[in-house]
Amino acid sequence: MSTITRRTIPAIIVAGLMALTMTACVAGENSKNDGAPAEGSEWSTSTLSIDWATYNPLSLVVKDQGLIEEVLGDDVDVEWLQSAGSNKANEMLRSGTIDVGSTAGSAALFARANGSPIKVIDIYSQPEWSALVVPADSNITEVSQLAGTSIAATKATDPYFFLLQALAEAGLSEDDVEIQNVQHADGLSLLNGGSVQAWSGLDPIMAGAEVNSGAKLIYRNVDFNTYGFLNATEDFINNHGDVAQVVVDAYEKARVWAIENPEELAQLFADAASIDLEAAKTVINERSNLDVSGVPGQDQVVVLEAIAPIIADSGDVVGGRQAIDEAIASIVHNEFALKATR
Repeated sequence: MSTITRRTIPAIIVAGLMALTMTACVAGENSKNDGAPAEGSEWSTSTLSIDWATYNPLSLVVKDQGLIEEVLGDDVDVEWLQSAGSNKANEMLRSGTIDVGSTAGSAALFARANGSPIKVIDIYSQPEWSALVVPADSNITEVSQLAGTSIAATKATDPYFFLLQALAEAGLSEDDVEIQNVQHADGLSLLNGGSVQAWSGLDPIMAGAEVNSGAKLIYRNVDFNTYGFLNATEDFINNHGDVAQVVVDAYEKARVWAIENPEELAQLFADAASIDLEAAKTVINERSNLDVSGVPGQDQVVVLEAIAPIIADSGDVVGGRQAIDEAIASIVHNEFALKATR
């Protein structure tokens, strides 16, 4: 399996992380953000809008077990909305449709670099959820053979940035292929219909394709996948920290249950994603590393720094590399996760 060179972290990022950690320690002393209202008071908001996504198994557990509702009770109306992909979660976060949403790390960085006021408050997984996929009868076996072909991918998501990295490693660029920007499920439809020769896939749709149609993964590289980020808007973080703490606490409780109950998690996952149980087990047992620290920090910064040149070269961030570096330096908010994991 190939790897990419990890660059030295710029001083701006190190300084930003130090400032964030110091802020977290001070803010952690504020009783408003300790996960419950002060005696005799109410929660800081009467509503919470949060996403669930099949690419975020912990969200399924939190939702199914009512972990957030159990703490907030009847005082806060919890609305669950499905995210079909990181790009859709980012759209809802930016518009204010949701307060908390699930994305890949690369997608969160892309969004913040483009001005979306979001920060990562918890890490839900370190997955291998992207790969390059071809039909069962395809003669394509390596990335270099994709030159001149049409490939489906969802822009501003991990599979898209995975594709760009894979092409670069093979000595190709996006100019050497035709990228059709469609949603993840539509990418598989185009692949099955013969409209594209490859698809930069996302689990669990990808695992379902392997089982149902014999689709082949011609290129895998866990280093090209970024962490699962649970993001919140800055408004929600700053003004509703008590409820944000409840969300992160619920996620960490769900993590413990998920690690201890892989069979039950696989069934829950299969039902939510409408895929075969065996495909669900493949995703959960082989491609979803949930046993990672929920506290966002240096590990994630290293990964984001590695992907930064690819995002910058795509030309899709108006401020270029400077905006990306500034986003990396300010994207982490670890206060809630530090409390939840003590």
